[in-house]
Amino acid sequence: MTHRAGRHFLQIPGPTNVPDRVLRAMDLPTIDHRGPEFAELGRKVLGGMQRIVKTETGSIVIYPSSGTGAWEAALVNTLSPGDRVLMFETGHFATLWRRIAERLGLDPVFIAGDWRRGADPAAIEAALRDDAAHAIKAVCVVHNETSTGCVTRVDEVRQAMDAVRHPALLMADTISSLASIDMRMDEWGVDVIVGGSQKGLMLPPGLSFNAISTKALAAHEAARLPRAYWDWSDMLGPNAKGFFPYTPATNLLYGLAAAIDMLEEEGLENVFARHARHAEATRRATRAWGLEILCADERHHSSSLTAILMPEGHSADALRGIILDRFDLSLGAGLSKVADRVFRIGHLGDFNDLMLLGTLAGVEMGLGLARVPHRKGGVDAAMAFLAGDGGAKANRAAA
Repeated sequence: MTHRAGRHFLQIPGPTNVPDRVLRAMDLPTIDHRGPEFAELGRKVLGGMQRIVKTETGSIVIYPSSGTGAWEAALVNTLSPGDRVLMFETGHFATLWRRIAERLGLDPVFIAGDWRRGADPAAIEAALRDDAAHAIKAVCVVHNETSTGCVTRVDEVRQAMDAVRHPALLMADTISSLASIDMRMDEWGVDVIVGGSQKGLMLPPGLSFNAISTKALAAHEAARLPRAYWDWSDMLGPNAKGFFPYTPATNLLYGLAAAIDMLEEEGLENVFARHARHAEATRRATRAWGLEILCADERHHSSSLTAILMPEGHSADALRGIILDRFDLSLGAGLSKVADRVFRIGHLGDFNDLMLLGTLAGVEMGLGLARVPHRKGGVDAAMAFLAGDGGAKANRAAA
């Protein structure tokens, strides 16, 4: 293989770049997961994750798994065979969560969407209003749909549920929004949060999370779906002392502790403001190129990633291949309904202005090499925002 100088630009929307501080933390020797040193680590990461999701009363469980495991855990711990769940088609990952519900023997009601917006609170409210018998036991939404770059306004979904006084649980997939886009579990009345380590938390893949409200814990007591590995009860007992019921991913937990420290040193609100700045700069570059952002509603624009539509007759995968070959830059592929029609720029995690500008420069050069119809000046537009008054205002707001 030919050596490629410099560092690879990993700008998919997860897994994200793992900062050196997290890598060094993971390089520590493995310790006894039944000893007092581990208990201190366990209590630190569990408490830190409570602060990340902004809950004072909710419990945290951490699994050695991908986010898919946490999807399943959210469902099997709260529901019974045949229970109806209300879900919204915001994209590829919302569709996968529905499939898991079906395979578990649940009855998902899937509200159709166009993959260009987040979930519609009015449609959710209407479906719940029609459910006078309260057959729907949970409302499941993807906070940030990674396949489309569209955000669901979870606070407005809660308002819709409260408007009809529906008792269903509210579950939110935050896999690509956790530590990138604000999530207020207690304030927004979220009952179960699903998260993963490999995106805004700046870790490799391998850890997933549930944050659990007291209402969800009450539902857990009556739930009858089979569960073993995912059982919250098995986790929460040992967790109270900082331990786990089975061998934990110790070195990933070292990394998680370091990542929590980094996020809190920067300040969560500053982290969210930084992500919002980079997202806005990316959208300005896209518009300057004359290309179309997949997310069609400005209120639903993601701070974690931007999905960009290709002009008719041009292949997103071919463009991504050229950019990878020439500039050692990885961009996200379009998935299922938007396969080969969009490419996705991830701008989340351990990321700064110059990293974004390098990414956008690679995209702009790639558009020219692939002969994709576009205007030049996208990088200039992003630079003007980041260095000018818009960027300065965002920085002041974050300070």
